[in-house]
Amino acid sequence: MRISSKLVHRSSSPVHSSFRLRLAPGLACFAAAITFSAPHALAQAPAPRELPAKTVPVPDTVSPQVQKLIAAPLTPTWNVIPSSSEAWKAQIDAVYAATMKALPALRETLHVKVEPMTIDGVKAFMVTPEAIPPKNRYRLLVHVHGGCFVSFPGESGTVEAVYMAGFGHFKVISVDYRMPPDHPYPAGLDDAMTVWKAAAKMAPPKNMAIFGSSAGGNLTLAMVLRAKRDKLPLPAAIAPGTPMSDLTGAGDSFQTNAMLDNVLVAYGANCDKRAALYTNGRDLKDPMLSPVYGDMHGFPPTILTTGTRDLLLSNTVRVHRKLRQAGVEAVLQVFEGQSHAQYYRDVSAPESKEAFEEIARFFDRHLGK
Repeated sequence: MRISSKLVHRSSSPVHSSFRLRLAPGLACFAAAITFSAPHALAQAPAPRELPAKTVPVPDTVSPQVQKLIAAPLTPTWNVIPSSSEAWKAQIDAVYAATMKALPALRETLHVKVEPMTIDGVKAFMVTPEAIPPKNRYRLLVHVHGGCFVSFPGESGTVEAVYMAGFGHFKVISVDYRMPPDHPYPAGLDDAMTVWKAAAKMAPPKNMAIFGSSAGGNLTLAMVLRAKRDKLPLPAAIAPGTPMSDLTGAGDSFQTNAMLDNVLVAYGANCDKRAALYTNGRDLKDPMLSPVYGDMHGFPPTILTTGTRDLLLSNTVRVHRKLRQAGVEAVLQVFEGQSHAQYYRDVSAPESKEAFEEIARFFDRHLGK
């Protein structure tokens, strides 16, 4: 009642008088609700939201190519968990074979060549576009591939690098880092850092960027944390796509996009079991494993990419906010309807071209020449 009295006694106009007659009872009820419900609310944990079962249609706000990706069935092995190292390797080999079969056509479409190389004992691939514009002649990108830290060995890990080289017209080194089950953390990160240190002698770090999606997004962020720790040169920019930035399972979209993301599908399924082979019993809040818990002050300008159906939407958003809170220039691009990393699943989709050209423009603004 006091709230109501203060509001109406500041004016004696007829408008405010009529306003008083209508508003005061509502304010009285509102005040009473606060008085009686607040202590009760504070004493209880927040209640989860219950939702009815529903069917989610394929949006017509995306290209026909992405509509097909959205309408595709769940990844066949999304919850198939091998029980031995041999069984894991068989599953990895099957994906490797399918990816290698599709790679020649992708390279031809984007006019890119891929050549194996070894850098200080670490396997890698040089990915070179047919045409490099003058502004990119002295620029170099380092790519760390995804695959939940376990999948896409060898040349099969170059898919995203081929997209970046083809659409962005940069020369790219793609790191073929060691992976579980034979090589858990820190082997992969060690290999990526070995390549980074060597690459920083091939081109000025001010002319370089690091990028990668999923586990590659995690490693991109971890590489910067490690470079900061070890007082190594930092890249001029980074592009962690839909990064596995929090391996603890924290984040709203693990719930809201569960079973809606048709790539990762749900937390605790195959991808997270692969990540567990990488972490190998270590503390999942270690920033080198879950970079969202690291100190991001001093990070280079960053562009992040995700989609509205991405299981890792929250992982990506939280990194973006952490960077902004640290005063870092950070851009977040979110694609309509896309599940995890679907911006490089179909080279003919206009969204794929748009995603990589957006990253290329960001790099162009921040990399030296």
